[in-house]
Amino acid sequence: MIDSAFGVSACAGRAMDKQETGYDYIRYKQLLADAVDETRRRELIEIMIRENARDRLEAQRAADRIAMTVMTVARVLGPGSHRDNV
Repeated sequence: MIDSAFGVSACAGRAMDKQETGYDYIRYKQLLADAVDETRRRELIEIMIRENARDRLEAQRAADRIAMTVMTVARVLGPGSHRDNV
């Protein structure tokens, strides 16, 4: 486990490998900016693997797509849709 340089995030002092809900764009962007050498880039990759970053990003995107679909359907049906009368 390589956590020497990235033991604590520069973003709000959070621990780098702390599990959070959703994909933290700002945090990963800062970590990427801090990864200026090969060792830190490898540490960033380890962290992202450990936190399942890709899976969480895909889950968040799927949830966003579902929410947009629900909003579109609600807008199309409107508050007084004919379906309520059936």
